[in-house]
Amino acid sequence: MSAHQARHGVARQCEVLGVSRSGFYAWKDRPLSRRARADVEISQRIRLIHAVSGGTYGAPRVHAELAADGVRVGKKRVARLMRALGLQGATRRRITTTTVRDPDARQAPDLVERDFTADGRDQLWVADITYVPTAPGFLFLAVVIDAWSRKVVGWRLTDHLRTELVVEALETACAQRRPDGVIHHSDQGTQYTSIAFGIRCRAAKVRPSMGSVGDAYDNAMAESFFASLKCELLGRNGLRSKAETRIAIFEWIEGWYNSRRRHSALGYLSPNEFEARAEDALMTAST
Repeated sequence: MSAHQARHGVARQCEVLGVSRSGFYAWKDRPLSRRARADVEISQRIRLIHAVSGGTYGAPRVHAELAADGVRVGKKRVARLMRALGLQGATRRRITTTTVRDPDARQAPDLVERDFTADGRDQLWVADITYVPTAPGFLFLAVVIDAWSRKVVGWRLTDHLRTELVVEALETACAQRRPDGVIHHSDQGTQYTSIAFGIRCRAAKVRPSMGSVGDAYDNAMAESFFASLKCELLGRNGLRSKAETRIAIFEWIEGWYNSRRRHSALGYLSPNEFEARAEDALMTAST
């Protein structure tokens, strides 16, 4: 009634709704209940968390962020307040990946067979390439992800699809992690079946593994990463220049995905926090 008071008088609205004017004013002057006041405070926190996530967090991740801040509130309450605020998380859509197979190349065996579980860091890496649309044309992003922590341990963004793209992504991963016998799982794209990539794997003590052709489930973790990239970054802000896209992807991977984005598979921790906690637990157990 208060919202429509400028167009319709209180007396007329009370008459139509069958309520008394005194009852309306008594309700209006009544102080908010403790729960209502708490809803207002929590709603303010929800708005901030949702904004910091770039508008990508849904109720589960917002709830995890509140819990990390020491706010005790139920998941259903968070979902209700987000609906009232008109807030929702980003919805995933499939992103186009690029796989061109060389029929004459010799592919590596499938050492994973759709089992992407790992007990620790640098046991299993998954890798893939995708198109990144920009206003002037496409860029191409190659990533290497640690299956244990979901952390992007190596990546490269270029304007070509030559073998150097995946070799350089692998080299950044190896420089950061220094693996010994890690499995590197990819599709059968020509970049991964190339002689140059195989030589680099052997030099770095990396064991290549490849899934079957045309089956997204054989590299589901990389597909999931690209879907998040499309949903949370590329599909939300329109086409940028190549320079702007490079900066945006760097900030999303290093400043958000690895360091702050909460992953349901990690108990709603970020990859960096997940690895840090595991390292702390290992140090504690050894003392």
